[in-house]
Amino acid sequence: MAAYFWIKTAHVVFVMAWLGGVFYLPRILVNIAEAGDVPAVRDRLVLMGKRLYRFGHMMFGFAFAMGLMLWLYFGIKGPWLHAKLGLVVLMLVHYTVGGRWLKGVEKGKPLPSSKALRWFNEIPVLLLVFIVYLVLAKPAF
Repeated sequence: MAAYFWIKTAHVVFVMAWLGGVFYLPRILVNIAEAGDVPAVRDRLVLMGKRLYRFGHMMFGFAFAMGLMLWLYFGIKGPWLHAKLGLVVLMLVHYTVGGRWLKGVEKGKPLPSSKALRWFNEIPVLLLVFIVYLVLAKPAF
């Protein structure tokens, strides 16, 4: 049983690390959009974004591996898990869209407006509220 709690602890820690990137990447995109034509600022923000995006993907990979072990080895299951995983996939898609916008900036493509990016930044908060609810309440639907 001790292994279960260590794996679950690792899963939660890696999820928290990934969420740091999920929440901060859109803020970097907002700052890039508002930087205008100041190349030094844009270049620094793009570099920060690229590093954060790479770090976030690694943390997601570790969180996924720990979650997979919880599911396969310890038999975590239920309809709530399917709903949670669906929302996690939506959050990963959100993160990937942000990463593609960041890569587009490097190629000279324009970003959405800073106002649109600020709204984009709020999507993971809503997803996280429902994910945490599903994990804690484990509704049977």
